[in-house]
Amino acid sequence: MAGAIRDMVQNMANLLIFGMGYTAQALAARLRGQGWTVRGTGRAGDLDFADRGAVAGALAGASHVLSSVPPAREGGDPVLDAYGDLLRGGAGPWIGYLSSTGVYGDVGGAWVDESAPVGGGRRTARVEADLAWQALGERVRVFRLPGIYGPGRSALDRVREGAAHRIAIPGQVFSRVHVEDIVSGVMAAMGAPGGVYNLADDLPCSQNAVIEEAARLLGVPPPPMQTLEEARLSPMARAFYAENRRVANGKAKRLLGWRPDWPTYREGLRALSATTSPSIASAEPAAASSDQA
Repeated sequence: MAGAIRDMVQNMANLLIFGMGYTAQALAARLRGQGWTVRGTGRAGDLDFADRGAVAGALAGASHVLSSVPPAREGGDPVLDAYGDLLRGGAGPWIGYLSSTGVYGDVGGAWVDESAPVGGGRRTARVEADLAWQALGERVRVFRLPGIYGPGRSALDRVREGAAHRIAIPGQVFSRVHVEDIVSGVMAAMGAPGGVYNLADDLPCSQNAVIEEAARLLGVPPPPMQTLEEARLSPMARAFYAENRRVANGKAKRLLGWRPDWPTYREGLRALSATTSPSIASAEPAAASSDQA
């Protein structure tokens, strides 16, 4: 009897992750620390995405499934295209999908919540994937994420590397979220109703303010203010500045009982700066990359 109960508990704590990227690895680490079995595809995983037999076997034993795989450039969701037939149906595991607040497009700095229209921005393929995952039914939780930061991936790192920019665009604001707050939000949603949830911190602000705070914590001058033309950003990074919005997180707070441990970039950067070296790289400034997930 004890063995049967143990097996049942283990089967209820078995996660399969498609795409063991930055955020998914943080989630896997937290859950493994709590006794979960976590398998995944990608370079950090133990499964070959193209090995249908192995993936199908992992799916059969999974109580929870999460995809962090972005849509293909030409459209379509790689996971649904390959394994949608195994995921569809009324009964089956809990399903989560890491999407992007980029689906809301540019709203001129206004607040957006989960009821806001999608599809008006530059991320057409992401919108299609977001909607396709929702169409799987009530088992699905779609997490729309803004700019993700955390250890090894923050304004502190960009300032150190000489890759940070301050761009002179008055009124431009973005939302962001610490990677560990995404982890806690996904875990809270494992026992909550299906649907779409924005996971963002409490203080949308300009990217310039974040870079300035990072420079202050490191004890160095912030990079000079530049125009978009002077910054010579990559097309992807330049497109990041073409959208302006504030992301509301009230639904996740109400229905998930979720609260970010790092409610603003100030607490998040302060915590990261306490665990990293203060040395500054002397590299020439590099093109900034987009923060949007």
